Amino acid sequence: MNHPMELYIWGGDWGLPSVDLHCLEIMAYAKFSGVPLQTCVTNNPFWTPNGRLPVFKHGKQILSSFPEISAYLRKKNFNADFGLSHKQCSEVLAYTQLLRGQLYFALQYVRWVDTKNYIELIRPWYAKALPFPCNYYYPGSYEREAKHQLQALYDQDDDPQSIETFVYGEAEKCLTALSTRLGDQEFFFGVHPTSLDATVYAYLAPLLKVPFPSPALQNYLKACPNLARFVVRITQRYFPYAIQEFDAKKSAGSGARGETPESVSDFPNRRRHQVLAGLFAAAAMTGYALSIGLVQVSIKDEVSENLANHEDLIQAAENTED
Repeated sequence: MNHPMELYIWGGDWGLPSVDLHCLEIMAYAKFSGVPLQTCVTNNPFWTPNGRLPVFKHGKQILSSFPEISAYLRKKNFNADFGLSHKQCSEVLAYTQLLRGQLYFALQYVRWVDTKNYIELIRPWYAKALPFPCNYYYPGSYEREAKHQLQALYDQDDDPQSIETFVYGEAEKCLTALSTRLGDQEFFFGVHPTSLDATVYAYLAPLLKVPFPSPALQNYLKACPNLARFVVRITQRYFPYAIQEFDAKKSAGSGARGETPESVSDFPNRRRHQVLAGLFAAAAMTGYALSIGLVQVSIKDEVSENLANHEDLIQAAENTED
């Protein structure tokens, strides 16, 4: 029996096939390699193996990271880098490391740490896309993760403005290097896209297309017209449906999901829902750990204590609302 190759992803918006960098990277690589990939929009990472999207499935094979998935596809004779020389493959690796070392953290800052972007756009988008109660858990979890990443890189006593200036400065150097390397070519190694093009597209497309309220880094990208054309070219050629769907929404007068968001703060009983969502996530993750034998506990001795703790948390949430 031939099993389909499936990729479970975050959905798209603003003319993008997905709003998520990691989903876009695999989607683009699959397109460039001719993979007969079925994409399934789920917007719910809760039941995934590591609590994240994307997830690639092929029969019993389940993978989630780009290195794992691209290596697996190469074994199946789907290789976007076929024909590259050893020197060119080394260049792919060097620029990929540049992106992940300099641009990635700036993108994390733009989405999850910049207060204006997070409050006005990113958190409402994910809150609306995610099902309840996950919409009260994941946006805050991603925000905390991004802040922890940046704190691990920079002294916690540094002024936030200094951190932003440094992060954006490194990102601008990366964008300048990419623009210089691309030049007037269609793709980084000529007329055929490779894994480097997939990775660059995944990093640049959300930065270019998402309507960030604080657009400083976005404006720098727009000032590199060859990179902007690169993003538009790939979207139009390989993901035309995303543009068509976005245009159809605008024509229907409904607007894109991110343009008229329903804020998390507008939900009734917000604090209680956040507590319940956290409890739900913790309980489910503990249940998963128990089911695979990672954790062993004496349930008989702890049931009453856990119930009491849960009741105290809910009562505290209700008192906060009052």
